[in-house]
Amino acid sequence: MYADFVPFFATLEDGVAVIAAPAGEGRTGFVSRDDLADVGAAVLLRDDDELAGRTLDVTGPEALPMTEAAAVLAELTGRPAEYREQTVEQAWETRRPSGHPDWEIEGWVSSYLAIAAGELAAVTDTVPRLTGHPARSVADHLRAHPEDWARLRG
Repeated sequence: MYADFVPFFATLEDGVAVIAAPAGEGRTGFVSRDDLADVGAAVLLRDDDELAGRTLDVTGPEALPMTEAAAVLAELTGRPAEYREQTVEQAWETRRPSGHPDWEIEGWVSSYLAIAAGELAAVTDTVPRLTGHPARSVADHLRAHPEDWARLRG
């Protein structure tokens, strides 16, 4: 899951950035799109066939629960932020007014359920191994891209 999704998850409620979702205590190895681009370039520039036909799992350097993702938002935006656990029914109820089609809402909800089930908790060494630099954390990515969270600034 992309690191720039973290601020997208949040809505403002009475001055608090709230991530409300059925993600439980699951963790996500959020990846920076900048790292994805660097890995893609590194793969294309190789002059061997070691990676031919392989699928690479590219993640950030750590797997964060939504509580820690909210803490990153609070640090960057200067406003309080929190994760609020929802049931699946609550997630649907709070997203329906968005006007997005049901298939899109289903995608959001199922992504949170995958987080809760631990399906996005992997952390790999793909970024440092192929690029020579450490993977960017969610905080690193968002510091480099303040436009991703500008709407949440305090």
